Amino acid sequence: MWKEENNQLKATFKFKDFTEAFAFMTEVAFHAEKMQHHPDWHNVYNTVSFALNTHDAGGKVTEKDHKLAGAIDKVYKRYQ
Repeated sequence: MWKEENNQLKATFKFKDFTEAFAFMTEVAFHAEKMQHHPDWHNVYNTVSFALNTHDAGGKVTEKDHKLAGAIDKVYKRYQ
């Protein structure tokens, strides 16, 4: 699901409605805060898109991004 493009790790997730998408984002926010790695994300109605990279590494994709992507995937699995 994740693809690396233009120094970003990108993915888009779909939900049944806005409330479910927002609940997902809330859960992801707790993981991101714990990891001290805050995503660039965008939400419109039932869709949440991410573009991850590590600013401290010059805007490149690092292991930190892959770990957050893994956490995001685990949260998403509960919504399927």
